[in-house]
Amino acid sequence: MALRGVHIANAKRRDAEVAFDAQTERPFVRTVLKDGGEKFNVRVLKSTLDLDEETLARQFGSWEEVAEALIEDDPEIDVEIIGRKLTRTHRLWIDKDNRIAYSVNLFRMVFNPDGSERERRDINKLPSNVNKEFPLKWTGRLFPRRDVIRRFVFTRSYQIRHINGATFDFLYNMAGELQKKDSLVMLGGGEKGNDPILLSRGGQPYRAFLEGRIQADRYILIMHLSDIELKTPEDEGR
Repeated sequence: MALRGVHIANAKRRDAEVAFDAQTERPFVRTVLKDGGEKFNVRVLKSTLDLDEETLARQFGSWEEVAEALIEDDPEIDVEIIGRKLTRTHRLWIDKDNRIAYSVNLFRMVFNPDGSERERRDINKLPSNVNKEFPLKWTGRLFPRRDVIRRFVFTRSYQIRHINGATFDFLYNMAGELQKKDSLVMLGGGEKGNDPILLSRGGQPYRAFLEGRIQADRYILIMHLSDIELKTPEDEGR
């Protein structure tokens, strides 16, 4: 797996370009079939657009007519194709009339606790900010290790790696400082260091937390990403 670049600064605002990657662990337990054979997943065709509920409603004129048709026959099933194994597939965007959409604008919607829309963000034009002119900065917000795991849900984690001797010392000292404080520090992107982390153009924005540990002449730095904060009902009402 090729390493990706990340531009990061430490607590003293000294920065360097290093690398990061995801460490995937193979499971220790392997599941097999009853005969000992290898288990594998199979994708099958569940339905097609010309058999879905809306299409049937337009075809028969009303939901009552659809119900009568379902009792008399099985218009929602095509025995020739339903259950067929799928191999290579492609994702397509469609409009409300089930026609292929060739130009799509993606938005991320933020909702209030009552379900009403709070904000709508255009995510098509937001570029990645992990390896740009402005490094990811220490925000100064430290979260004790014992507390942060109960407050945020980490959906992704990446290991920060040195690329030469100078960056080894740079990252080793960062890891040692975090271990000494037994805390994780929040990282911020952008010129002021208060923007969320975007790994790719138009990607999901995350809060980033840096965890570090050292042992003798070794270190580990892990950048945890979260887009979910756990709150009590009292916090939601504030």
